[in-house]
Amino acid sequence: MSGVEPASIDELFDLYERLGDRSYGESITQNEHALQTAALARDAGAGNALIVAALFHDVGHLTVDAQGETKYELSSHDDDHEERGARVLARLLGPRVAQPVALHVTAKRWRCTREPEYHEHLSPASQSTLIAQGGVLSEEECQRFERHPGFDDAVALRTWDDSGKVEGLQVGTLRDWGPLVRTLAATQ
Repeated sequence: MSGVEPASIDELFDLYERLGDRSYGESITQNEHALQTAALARDAGAGNALIVAALFHDVGHLTVDAQGETKYELSSHDDDHEERGARVLARLLGPRVAQPVALHVTAKRWRCTREPEYHEHLSPASQSTLIAQGGVLSEEECQRFERHPGFDDAVALRTWDDSGKVEGLQVGTLRDWGPLVRTLAATQ
């Protein structure tokens, strides 16, 4: 793999195969979380680009791991995984996949602002990272985000992200998603 960011679909899958079985502060692995989130998107009737965004929404965490930066205090260190991930996915799969990934942390911050009870339903790790990610949004930031053309997809991705953390739930393998990912990449 060239550098720490995958330069091809094969390298993207390889990154998940090499590092995806690690924990990331949750009770399940990166791969389990990715697969569950994608399955939730598929089951909700999302379009292909949004399903693939759900599958790879946390790839930025893995690029950090690839750099050897694996030790973070969740409440004080933000790895900017949404920006890192969006950069990788924009190059490999285009903006329809990258945009929801870029916005899924803002969607968490928005939901914590607009739906205060939402915070209580976040996992402990997600509650901790909220602090490092900037906390709740201001009213002006909420309104700006609500007007963003990617708002609905980002909030949907956030919902699946929060729900895709079930211990022991088996929803297939990463390679099951290969044909869809490769088809989508070929249209870029």
